Amino acid sequence: MPEELNREIAETLVSPESGRPTKTRWEQTVEIIEAILLAIVAVATAWSGYQAARWDGRQAELYGESTTMRNEADQALTLGGQHRLLDITTFNTWIEARNEGLDDLAALYERRFSPEFKVAFDAWIVLDPFSNPNVPPGPSFMPQYVNPLLEKGARLNDASDRTFDEGTESRHQADEYIRTTVVLATVLFLLALSQRFMLRRVRIGVVVLAAALMVYGLVTILTFPRL
Repeated sequence: MPEELNREIAETLVSPESGRPTKTRWEQTVEIIEAILLAIVAVATAWSGYQAARWDGRQAELYGESTTMRNEADQALTLGGQHRLLDITTFNTWIEARNEGLDDLAALYERRFSPEFKVAFDAWIVLDPFSNPNVPPGPSFMPQYVNPLLEKGARLNDASDRTFDEGTESRHQADEYIRTTVVLATVLFLLALSQRFMLRRVRIGVVVLAAALMVYGLVTILTFPRL
């Protein structure tokens, strides 16, 4: 009798029915589907978070480049303004020397013009400015006058604006990936929640909802630009 009792207890312990109800076919099928969805969503969530981090880094990089170009533009515009002021001041002293009949001094000031201002000055002189009232008030107002530093500053400012806009767009793209990550995290929550329900309709309904959100998240990720 003791041997038969021990054998019966052992069979009860190893029996799959001891303390664990046998799962129905629909439960097994749902669990397989849940496992597949969990695997897909886990990978998609990691990828979305990775892309969000990369776009954040891209934003910081572009903002840094924009700031650097803005500083260079300010330096070029400041130096260009100083050169322009020097040319105008030299031109004014040339006017005074000419009016006083100091031709040698006027020639000295003329030689001190910058190359860009000298081109505009020669074009201005051709128009007979001392007799023609329709001539621009000075060489700096002539279309021939070009200040390379001022033009460089303007180009750098434009480039800085474009780079800053690209950085803002990168920030927006990172936000889009973060929103998608939240959607995928919701899918993970629903899949974990579905396992708590024993009612077939409720559990299947939660899984279907999770699958729909997962498809939305995956389609959204596929349409986003990637780094």
